[in-house]
Amino acid sequence: MKRILFILFAYLPVLAAAQMVQPTKWTAEETGDSVRLKATIEEGWHMTIIEFGDREFDEEYKDSFVLTVAKADLTPIRFNSCNDVMCTAPEVWEWSNVQSDNVQSTKEMPSTAGDHSLWVIFLLGLLGGLLAIFTPCVWPIIPMTVSFFLKKGGGMRDAVLYGLSIIILYVGLGLLVTVIFGASALNDLSTNAVVNIFFFLILVLFALSFFGLFEITLPDSWSTAMDSKARSTGGFLSILLMAFTLVIVSFSCTGPIIGTLLVEAAGKSLLAPAIGMLGFSIALALPFSLFAMFPQWLKQAPKSGDWMTSFKVVLAFLELALSLKFLSVADMAYGWGILPRWLFIAIWIACFAGIGIYLLWNIRNVSTTRKIIRVLVIIPSLAFAGYLVPGLWGAPVKAISAFAPPMEIEGRVVFNDYEEGMAFARQTGKPVILDFTGYGCVNCRKMEAFVLDNDSVKERLKNYVFIELYVDDRIDADSDGESEGTENSRIQREQFGSNAQPFFVQLDAKGNQVAEPMAFTTEPMEFIEWLKY
Repeated sequence: MKRILFILFAYLPVLAAAQMVQPTKWTAEETGDSVRLKATIEEGWHMTIIEFGDREFDEEYKDSFVLTVAKADLTPIRFNSCNDVMCTAPEVWEWSNVQSDNVQSTKEMPSTAGDHSLWVIFLLGLLGGLLAIFTPCVWPIIPMTVSFFLKKGGGMRDAVLYGLSIIILYVGLGLLVTVIFGASALNDLSTNAVVNIFFFLILVLFALSFFGLFEITLPDSWSTAMDSKARSTGGFLSILLMAFTLVIVSFSCTGPIIGTLLVEAAGKSLLAPAIGMLGFSIALALPFSLFAMFPQWLKQAPKSGDWMTSFKVVLAFLELALSLKFLSVADMAYGWGILPRWLFIAIWIACFAGIGIYLLWNIRNVSTTRKIIRVLVIIPSLAFAGYLVPGLWGAPVKAISAFAPPMEIEGRVVFNDYEEGMAFARQTGKPVILDFTGYGCVNCRKMEAFVLDNDSVKERLKNYVFIELYVDDRIDADSDGESEGTENSRIQREQFGSNAQPFFVQLDAKGNQVAEPMAFTTEPMEFIEWLKY
């Protein structure tokens, strides 16, 4: 038990690095009818006020910012912080009323949607790492690793260092992606049609490889050179090279998982690719370290065999299904119309039914334990395929709302042009909902299925002019790449200080903002309570 606790605590500093930064802290001090606001800014950062009532602030503030305001003029402050490398997402700070004079009240920034999305990316990374462990490119390497450490006479320290080396390499990959492309470019890449087509083809290619049509590997000379260098080198460098050998040898199985994870993380935040790789590498590293520390556990571990081929085929079906998400984003962004919702659902039905049928085939010829495992996969796969069938005739099938093309929501009139929608609002005197969304936005699809398609929400939205603005629309783009989506993105950034989707804004008929913007939620009542009309 002490050894297990030791290895877990060894990874805690790495986990701590995943926390969100908050370089600007606000305090409020009441004095009579006025409130003294102060922002304390960490060294190396500067803060910009995006919105504070009718006031205008053009300066970038360093170290601190102080302003005294009348209580009657207090409004939430929207701001962001930047250093030489990154900027935080726009944040909102509000203060609580202070009852006694000269008493300082500090209210910490509430958790943002960015925190939530980073945890999701981290958990997706963990899941991806767990899947990678059981692939034919990784599982057989575990006994080889144990043998390496036994021959080397390494103990717990070397086992922990090996796991940390794996984490360092993969997190370094995530950071490298961010450094090369930058946060804004990553967001563009995640919604770019050409890039989405590229990843669609890559995932199809890897799926065909998993089906056994061909083998994708990095040059053998790379792994041979790394392995030879690791055996002839001592100390931590030897362990790091051994971990690098694992990364190269396992690429044909881990590549599709890593690529999918990095694309999903793109644009979430500056840290998202590294956080995804952190989750992936922790899941991948722990069994290697544990088996290296406790080699006797290998006797109880499943041996390599035909079950690994079955695992690869199941992953191949999942890769094919997932690849359609990228094709769908490109299809919608450019308006090609080659992948309507019904066809998307039909292919998903084929993929999950294929998993069930494949595992059911020759099930009599496997051991009792493997029969049980197969049945535990067959039943949910076929059940999920059956669940999707009504979607061919328009059923919402909300479980895949994050991936499938959006379904039409009945009972509301939607404008897709900002000026046209605002003109209609002025003409009718109706308030406005601006819905900044994207074809590649997973949370947008979830919110449409679970919130906007809710009967009570649809009834309330009849009071509004609903303007749906896709920020990644590339239809009719000019020679400079400027399109309606480019203009929609500019409106969101310049008028409302945000570039994240989904993002909802309430305006009156004259275009004045009447409430704080609403971000992602799956709770219809939360959205209804936000509505003013």
